[in-house]
Amino acid sequence: MVVTSSPTPSLTAQLVNGILAIKPLFSLAKHQARSMMIKRAESIGVYWREEVKQLRARNTETEFSPAWEAELAQIQNPDLHYPDYYLRSFHAYDQGNLSWDAAMEVEVAAHAVHARIWPNAGAQGDAMLRQSYHTLLQQHIAQPPQDILDIGCSVGMSTFALQEIYPQARLTGIDLSPYFLAIAQYRSHQHRAQLHPSPAQPESSPTWIHAAAEDTGLPDGSFDLVSAHLIFHELPQSAAIEILREARRLLRPGGHFALMDMNPQSEVYARMPPYILTLLKSTEPYLDEYFALDLEAALTEAGFHPPIVVANSPRHRTAIAQTR
Repeated sequence: MVVTSSPTPSLTAQLVNGILAIKPLFSLAKHQARSMMIKRAESIGVYWREEVKQLRARNTETEFSPAWEAELAQIQNPDLHYPDYYLRSFHAYDQGNLSWDAAMEVEVAAHAVHARIWPNAGAQGDAMLRQSYHTLLQQHIAQPPQDILDIGCSVGMSTFALQEIYPQARLTGIDLSPYFLAIAQYRSHQHRAQLHPSPAQPESSPTWIHAAAEDTGLPDGSFDLVSAHLIFHELPQSAAIEILREARRLLRPGGHFALMDMNPQSEVYARMPPYILTLLKSTEPYLDEYFALDLEAALTEAGFHPPIVVANSPRHRTAIAQTR
């Protein structure tokens, strides 16, 4: 069993953790983090409030379209038991990912958070980050995968991006939030309407599944690629290790697991000012556990060859491992 333990926190980390242990200060940090993201988004031309307002209404006269509740009912698994770690506050939302607010702000938040990865990237930062990941997939996976599972797919941004680089593949997106999946399903409808596929060549759409990535319920050996895009920093180590084992079970012989996430070795995090680190950790409750995880050892023990690990941005790394 992979055993990883957090190193002794630096004085800065101890100070930040102490601040966040005080509930009023924790709440203030979450509020400040959210306000900063909204301001950053609107400074690069991503009009956060207006875009979310339009999405909520779905081109109707009402403030909140009743069609969303129908979408939710269609995708939600009423028998799903949410793991305790998922019921924490994430990303400045008290209900974490189990809310419409969280789901409807994912896309604008991604543009805001990734705007400053590269100098002057602005609104293109998110697309540039995804492309840096996809470039590595295409370089290190010789045979294009035919069946792809996108775990922690959120509202489908990563799933649709994978569909673009592997247009012949069958895509499945899985997530614990039915709210996120309702948005993903709606985006699928929009994509189909925009493309107007002919009856002879119907446009394939991803399949969306409401389930836990560590217990998908999917058959053994169903996929050639399991992709995890920016979800491992949101997991306690125990869940991360279970997900790696589940990914190995789901992959065919010679299949690949690929992860793109924050890079614990990045100088950006080492030099982050205490104030900014406090805001970041107020929205990411498992960040310390993620930074302490020995990913290479966990992958090897889960049944993979030692991974290829590449820094694909100043803040992120990609790990690609083939089944053993």
